[in-house]
Amino acid sequence: MLAVMTWVVMPQVTHLPLWCSLLGAGVLVWRGWLALTLRPLPPRWALMVLVCVTVAATLFTHKTLMGRDAGITLIVVLLAMKTLELRARRDAFVVFFLSFFLMLTNFFFSQSLLTAAAMLIALLGLLTALVNAHMPVGRPPLLLAARTAAGMALLGAPIMIVLFVLFPRMAPLWGMPGDAMSGRSGLSASMQVGTIASLALDDSIAMRVRFEGATPLQPDLYFRGPVLSTFDGRNWLPLRSDFPPRLQPEADLQSLGNPVNYQVTLQPHQRRWLLTLDAAATAPLLPGFQATMTPELQWQVQRPITELVRYTAQSFTNFQHGPQSAVVGLQDYLNLPPGFNPRTLALASELRRDPTLSGTDNTLVVNAVLARLRNGSYRYTLEPGVYGQHTADEFWFDKKAGFCEHIASSFVVLMRALDVPARIVTGYQGGQANPVDGFHVVRQSDAHAWAEVWLAGRGWVRIDPTSSVAPSRTGTLQRLQAPRGVITEALFGNVDPQFALNLRAAWEAINNRWNQSVLNYTQGKQLDLLKSLGFEAPSWEDLAYLLIGIVVATSLAGAIWTWWERSRQDPWLRLLNTAAARLEHIGITLAPQSPPRLMAQQLLAQRGTGNPAAKAISDWLLKLEALRYAPRKAGEPERVQARRLATLKRELKQLPWPT
Repeated sequence: MLAVMTWVVMPQVTHLPLWCSLLGAGVLVWRGWLALTLRPLPPRWALMVLVCVTVAATLFTHKTLMGRDAGITLIVVLLAMKTLELRARRDAFVVFFLSFFLMLTNFFFSQSLLTAAAMLIALLGLLTALVNAHMPVGRPPLLLAARTAAGMALLGAPIMIVLFVLFPRMAPLWGMPGDAMSGRSGLSASMQVGTIASLALDDSIAMRVRFEGATPLQPDLYFRGPVLSTFDGRNWLPLRSDFPPRLQPEADLQSLGNPVNYQVTLQPHQRRWLLTLDAAATAPLLPGFQATMTPELQWQVQRPITELVRYTAQSFTNFQHGPQSAVVGLQDYLNLPPGFNPRTLALASELRRDPTLSGTDNTLVVNAVLARLRNGSYRYTLEPGVYGQHTADEFWFDKKAGFCEHIASSFVVLMRALDVPARIVTGYQGGQANPVDGFHVVRQSDAHAWAEVWLAGRGWVRIDPTSSVAPSRTGTLQRLQAPRGVITEALFGNVDPQFALNLRAAWEAINNRWNQSVLNYTQGKQLDLLKSLGFEAPSWEDLAYLLIGIVVATSLAGAIWTWWERSRQDPWLRLLNTAAARLEHIGITLAPQSPPRLMAQQLLAQRGTGNPAAKAISDWLLKLEALRYAPRKAGEPERVQARRLATLKRELKQLPWPT
């Protein structure tokens, strides 16, 4: 039981406070030592002290006793401490059912196929421990309890499948949303230099995309996220304008060329935005959500994405947007905080004095800055070091190295200093096709930041300064890789890289099928199932009626089968025949129609009266005989006999049958 509890808690360790993991592990080890050494359990006052310490530590860590994280922290420690007062079978049942509940809480953090497989093992382990607790006679082998538990799980599988398919989904698959700041996206409503650099080390999946038709070229795979336009010297934030909303530039999106149709499976990121291929002219189709577009072409929904969602969208990789001529609101995209980056401002003045860059066409200015990036020995790296107060100055003149956010931020600062309206766009760029299932996989390591500048007659134009420093970042599938540690290098240093890529592609295809078929099984799919069954206008009430009908029909069928089986053979004879078969299996030769007493005599004659196992089986056979032939008490109801028979049936399974 302690081993299974440890297995249930292990996936939670990365989400629990360190003190909680250490305290829970210490209590379980302590309880195991008490069991192995047959020492007495601690007094109640010691448990009360531990409870008070746990509650105080939880309050100190989470500032509350309510909510997901605080609740799970309390449950883990209290479950471990409950084993310290495990004095009766009733206490064991409390531990079992708390463990079942804790097992479910693992899905609050991850609903992946790997988590589901680990919890299936935990379920079988808990069922085995529960069955074993109901077998108090002798010392039955654990394998017998495991077989019984596996049989219970198999018998319950059809019920589980029916409930999964038909139980009305009135909310997301897991109705309890994650905490507000526990998202994994890495994209946020602000950007500080260095934030996305750490995200490049994260190889987890951000979203999967299935394109209808040919996949766009790699340089066109820009998935638009938050747009950041306000700079305070260190942080980039969404636009905070001094102008009234009516003076702000409109999106004015003009689609050119042929559209790209695709379907996105987006991982939960706890934010309101949807990631779309730049640029989507119409709202993505997402059941249960209503998407709206901001003037900066960012699509948002009314509530955070706290579950795996799938939506279809249409985008145009060739487009124009924004005002074609200067408007008042563009002044917001020229603002720079005073007192920051003086050398960059001086560089801007120097470039403006260049006669080749004079005039109203800012395209020449943009190209000159991009040429400086290409020819100025600038580097794209995961380890640019810590930047100080003047981030743009350090990039242009000192470090000359950075990740996409350093490059984009420094570029936009210089553009604004040159009186060219500019802003930062964050999102994902690129990705890689999975050859197994055909999905295009976009990872957290594909997170990217680029720039948009406003040019007269063209509107907002995407400029990716990172491609001038490292063309491979946006032009091919090449990406910077996180350096391997000593252990990783020792374990996987000699593994063929192509084999590792193929293995990962196969696993991700399997996991994607789990996402599409299980996690994304929505109410819409349930209603489509009803339509295929003949319902013209199905609703969730129809689902409930169908589920109730199946449950009732199954219950009636089970009752009829039970009645039919019992009518074919006396339950007492069935028990007798089962015992006879087991005796013959261990080498006891029985005459046809042998009564229980004769079976017991033959067993003791062959195995000896001093054999404990033979004595236990002999006593059971005599109780079976007494149940049928001993005189009954006057007025004793039949249900008493039925209960005694059920008790003998349970004891039969727990008898120490010789091998």
